[in-house]
Amino acid sequence: MTRRVLAIGIEPGSADYSAFPQLTPELVRSYIEAQLLRLRDLGYDVTSCLIDLDAAAEAVVIAALRDERFDCIVIGAGLREPKERLLLFEKVLNLVHRLAPQAAICFNTTPADTAEAVQRWIEP
Repeated sequence: MTRRVLAIGIEPGSADYSAFPQLTPELVRSYIEAQLLRLRDLGYDVTSCLIDLDAAAEAVVIAALRDERFDCIVIGAGLREPKERLLLFEKVLNLVHRLAPQAAICFNTTPADTAEAVQRWIEP
């Protein structure tokens, strides 16, 4: 049985890159796509859940979690930093805890190490 992964992160076009001038929405999007492809190549069934920084973010996460059952949920580094996103991060984490209590939760540190984060917690 293929292990299911939900990858939750900030929509690259909504992120603030002022602290990371070397990053662009296009570059971050390419990292995300490469990691999703890598996870699929490793044998995982992956669903991407990119959210904006507005009130609709919670509804998007709820819809993703209610539509399917996941074995692991990876929450992107863009949700944990900067500190102004703390409330959104807490809301997402609590939604995951409430709606997918059986799922392992993991965190990437960059858009380029999502596969490693997932592999720490579940095998394909």
